[in-house]
Amino acid sequence: MKHALLALTALLLAASATADDGKPPSRYTGLSVFANGGAVWADAVTADFYSGRPDNVNTINRVLHSDSYGMQIWQNLTNAGLISSAVGSYEQLTVDEYPSMYYRTSFQYGLGIRYDYASGFGWLLRFDLAKLQAIGAFNLSATNSTGLLGYDQYVRCGMLGLEDRINIELALTRAVKLSDMLDFELDLGGVVSNTKVRDNLMEINGVTYSILDIWNGQTPNVGVGTYEYINQGGIGWGVFMSGMLGYSIAGVGALRAGYTCYHSKVVLKGYTAWGWHHLLSVRFEMNNFDFFGTR
Repeated sequence: MKHALLALTALLLAASATADDGKPPSRYTGLSVFANGGAVWADAVTADFYSGRPDNVNTINRVLHSDSYGMQIWQNLTNAGLISSAVGSYEQLTVDEYPSMYYRTSFQYGLGIRYDYASGFGWLLRFDLAKLQAIGAFNLSATNSTGLLGYDQYVRCGMLGLEDRINIELALTRAVKLSDMLDFELDLGGVVSNTKVRDNLMEINGVTYSILDIWNGQTPNVGVGTYEYINQGGIGWGVFMSGMLGYSIAGVGALRAGYTCYHSKVVLKGYTAWGWHHLLSVRFEMNNFDFFGTR
């Protein structure tokens, strides 16, 4: 990441020294507002937070072996013929293999403002929301070799994590003139990211159960209270760089498309880590504000 940032900084400086007939880049100047959206690929380094392992904050066994849900799960599997009749209770159900989770390609969108100078330099402030899904699957079995023979001794179950990330991004920008209507933009900046866990779900034979720990670490049985608000995320930070191709729209602003790479710290209990995240996006900018005198 260090070398990439140095390379981008060098490009920004080189662009500022590029001669273009003494004219400013082929773009508007002054204040703009914009909306952007695109596909985001999140690093899987923190995805196992949603795997339901015993040392996680949200665990499969807490729900699987509870009076509140265990009997329902056991009855469901028994009625479907998915477990051996030798499995006499839900307490004999065990997880044979925990999932290896990863994030699906998801959507990120946001709003922002920017200010551009005649030199081609500028700055932008952006607020983005990424709605992420972590997915995987685990094998449910029975203890003491009481499962069915062959592949039927396991029940394949799905796992899903739902997560929101709110990004606040501030960057230095530099536009390089390509033609009267086109320019190439380079961005370099920092990001503050607030991660919020929305839910952690498992699917067993078509029935979905939440394993989100709303019971303060206790097993969800009769008499155990629940909590409406559970904070399982936190605030992280990092840096990002972008390259975007822009098309100027006379009297309106610009339409841009490009790639952004983030290197940021995601904060989830037990899985806080730095990761690489990638975004392909489009951005529509409006600059037709006469009262700024910049048109």
